[in-house]
Amino acid sequence: MTRPPGAQTVDEVLARARARLSRLSPWQARDAAAAGAVLVDIRPDAQRLAEGEIPGAFIVERNVLEWRFDPLSAARLPAADYDLRIVVFCSEGYTSSLAAASLLDLGLHRATDMAGGFRAWQAAGLPVVTRPQDPERA
Repeated sequence: MTRPPGAQTVDEVLARARARLSRLSPWQARDAAAAGAVLVDIRPDAQRLAEGEIPGAFIVERNVLEWRFDPLSAARLPAADYDLRIVVFCSEGYTSSLAAASLLDLGLHRATDMAGGFRAWQAAGLPVVTRPQDPERA
């Protein structure tokens, strides 16, 4: 299959996004949060339920991330600010790189993501909480 002119593979898009970020390890993300950064979990509810959550992380699913953190958006969170330090994470650290680059595009110059995502956080032995499954949904 021939690529149209200007088209990029997802791997190329991901590499370009990551080249703009100063990605953090789980330990660095923990330290950044302790210093005031906001950890932002963009995973869907079903994934958070199955895998667990990082205590204190903002839950902002990927499909509304830009609207919730754009300081000029009518749908912004009260914390939204151009100088806010944001560390986005997903399950494995792929989608979060694209999401963090999108926040950079909005002018949130301190946005980045956590390498390895939630699974790396959990593997590092950092705090995780789980919610009981709703028997009605099982």
